[in-house]
Amino acid sequence: MSDRWISTFLEAQAAELGAARNTLLAYGRDLKDVAAWLTKRSVDFETATTAQIEAYLIYCDAQGLAKSTRARRLSAIKQLYRFAFEEGWRSDNPAIQIASPGQDKRLPKTLDEEEVERLLTAARGYGRGDHDRLRDTCLMELLYATGMRVSELVSLPVSAARGDPQMLLILGKGGKERMVPLSSSARLALAAWIKLRDTKQQQLEGKGAAPSRFLFPSRGASGYLTRHWFYARIKSLAVHAGVEPGKVTPHTLRHAFATHLLAGGADLRAIQTMLGHADVATTEIYTHVVDERLTQLVLDHHPLAKDSRKSGGNTSSEGQ
Repeated sequence: MSDRWISTFLEAQAAELGAARNTLLAYGRDLKDVAAWLTKRSVDFETATTAQIEAYLIYCDAQGLAKSTRARRLSAIKQLYRFAFEEGWRSDNPAIQIASPGQDKRLPKTLDEEEVERLLTAARGYGRGDHDRLRDTCLMELLYATGMRVSELVSLPVSAARGDPQMLLILGKGGKERMVPLSSSARLALAAWIKLRDTKQQQLEGKGAAPSRFLFPSRGASGYLTRHWFYARIKSLAVHAGVEPGKVTPHTLRHAFATHLLAGGADLRAIQTMLGHADVATTEIYTHVVDERLTQLVLDHHPLAKDSRKSGGNTSSEGQ
């Protein structure tokens, strides 16, 4: 019963809302975990009570799962039951009154401009030949110039990048499109990569391979480079660049894009549009990052802050 509920719900999410594949996979994993827990207690989604769902969330807490994970699982449960209510599978929604555990407010990790430049330099010089170097340079330049999500980057169709575009059309979450301007260095990297990519594809097609519609083609099942491949690649670039690998992921380049734009005076609404955030509240987290960096800048470089550290923080006046 629970498996049928999950599969039908996911099919509806894909068909009606255009939910992304990664979103559907996450929903599926979370709901299967809930279903397995309920099954052990001889219950399923059709018969579960509010108290049993709350007990499941307490179990998740006891397992040490982060607040964000528990919040995501509750969200999946609520959406499943909302769908079940609309479909007439249940006459009630047992999860509707359960409060979310919330999320710990953590500032996103980012990189300073000098670290990003070192990564870009590493991309230009690291690799086994022109193919690797031009591909990696294009990936890194596009990521930093546009703030794309890594899934959006690796799956870009080559048609979106032809003709030396000044703006790049990106297909984001839920099938929503957005336009993001390209820097001159990103355009140069893109042109150089497309020229080599096309030559390589023509050679492969001459040997019987099917044409690829992707900017970064791969022989894998998806037809393009995977997120996991790029994650590993950017770690290698970090090592070559002398940047702490623990700080470097595709997502920290996205954060760097937003943080550096905001620090340079860009409008928050413009950054929201370029990042593809549905709500500006999501983008506002970067104002805290910039505030924190400015505060640290003052503490590190202001003469009075330096004097205070030298004196051990003693502010007592003479004559006392």
